[in-house]
Amino acid sequence: MVDQARARKMADRIKEIVAKRLDKGLRDPRLGFVTITDVRVTGDLQHASIFYTVYGTDQERADSAAALKAATGMLRTEVGRNITARLTPSLEFIADAIPENAQHIEGLLAEAHARDAEVESLAKSASYAGEEDPYVKPRQADEDDDED
Repeated sequence: MVDQARARKMADRIKEIVAKRLDKGLRDPRLGFVTITDVRVTGDLQHASIFYTVYGTDQERADSAAALKAATGMLRTEVGRNITARLTPSLEFIADAIPENAQHIEGLLAEAHARDAEVESLAKSASYAGEEDPYVKPRQADEDDDED
């Protein structure tokens, strides 16, 4: 039976442990400015997916990914020492696409804003193709018609 509350608590604890260990520093010079964004643990508490972002160029991201892959065993040992579980979950580091997604969304919003401004400028200079009020109105009874 899956205990989601326990899995969330363990994920939070793993996030703290790994972030503190990365903050203390690893002896790998390839490791850049890494931020742990999220941790998800499976229901059976056997596997933890750790999502991270790296500030820098694509080369620095690749180097940091290699450094994290190399340090997975040491980080798993650190997690095992600091959690109260019978089994230590396996760790998997996944590059989080938050910065790329945010940049894409910002681009889409800027494009939408530009299109809205274009439509607004076209609407200001627009004129009616026919009459301003195209609906047929009932004829007004003239005073001449009433006298007949």
